[in-house]
Amino acid sequence: MPRSYDFAAPVAVTSPPLRTTAAPPVRTLLRRYRNAGEPLSCEPVTEGLLNRGYRLSTTRGSYFLKHHLDGDHESISRQHRATQRLQALGVPVAPPVENTAGDTVAVIGDRCYALHPWVEGRHRDGAQLTTAASRRLGALLGRVHTCLERVMEPDPAALAHDSPDPGDTMALIDELLALARDRAPRDTFDTLAEHRLRERRVLLERHAHRRPPAGAEPATGWVHGDFHPLNLLYRGAEPAAIIDWDRLGVQPRAEEAVRAAAIFFVRPTGELELGKVRAYARAYRRATGAAPAELAAAVHRVWWERLNDFWILRWRYQRGDRRADPLFAAVSALAVWWTREYEAVGAAFTG
Repeated sequence: MPRSYDFAAPVAVTSPPLRTTAAPPVRTLLRRYRNAGEPLSCEPVTEGLLNRGYRLSTTRGSYFLKHHLDGDHESISRQHRATQRLQALGVPVAPPVENTAGDTVAVIGDRCYALHPWVEGRHRDGAQLTTAASRRLGALLGRVHTCLERVMEPDPAALAHDSPDPGDTMALIDELLALARDRAPRDTFDTLAEHRLRERRVLLERHAHRRPPAGAEPATGWVHGDFHPLNLLYRGAEPAAIIDWDRLGVQPRAEEAVRAAAIFFVRPTGELELGKVRAYARAYRRATGAAPAELAAAVHRVWWERLNDFWILRWRYQRGDRRADPLFAAVSALAVWWTREYEAVGAAFTG
């Protein structure tokens, strides 16, 4: 479901009876904030693995109430401090409101909540972005990375991650194939899943020697961690707010740029809009100073990651969670197309 927040100033409203369709303790929560008003309604607007969100309307205006399902007080506060500092540098974000104790995290029972200004906006995927807007998107992500470098301390606990082992992936493919075959009643998704699993096994056998070598450490830094269309709100043609910083962390920066492009600019049939990718990547490199070789290495690592990744099928067959099923056709086709067009994809990110 599209999400929206709004920085709009509080407006005068009448006071109908409070309507709640979810369970956050809004009255208790609002008592911790100065001038937040009395609650009028609280409607769920999004639900995810890492948080739940509600549009909270009060006598003073509208807010986005976020219930953090993951993370502790300190890690959430770190995310909040990052967005506050980024906003001071002019990055479009929506930092939370401080409560009367000067804290941005409200702990009630064993639950962590945060109250954000409501930002009106809409999500836009790559098909809705012009080449010029794609260029602005790359520059925006580059600005996020360079500004995070300014406002965040180095993290000595950040760990390097090995690239996926094709042997482990082959074993997973066998397991998922058995689950897809044994599913009753079967549907068209199961048929496509079985086809893609067999297809991927052939590709992995053919390209196993191209696994990224261990020990070649990429340039790392603080990144958003989940930069995709549902975490970026536009007001008109301009980005209004980058939201959901739950995965803020230290990772290879160029890999985030490649992963984001692979989500923004993938067509439903699995191809990337390479013209827009090229404009986006040039702007990202210009904003960060990243060399083409850094992007080329990131393209290779993310390609290998995609070739070995079956998270959607794991959700469906191992966890019984079908929420990601609609993404599978494009995501699985992209891995095949990317392998076939490997040189062209690399050229789009580095040219």
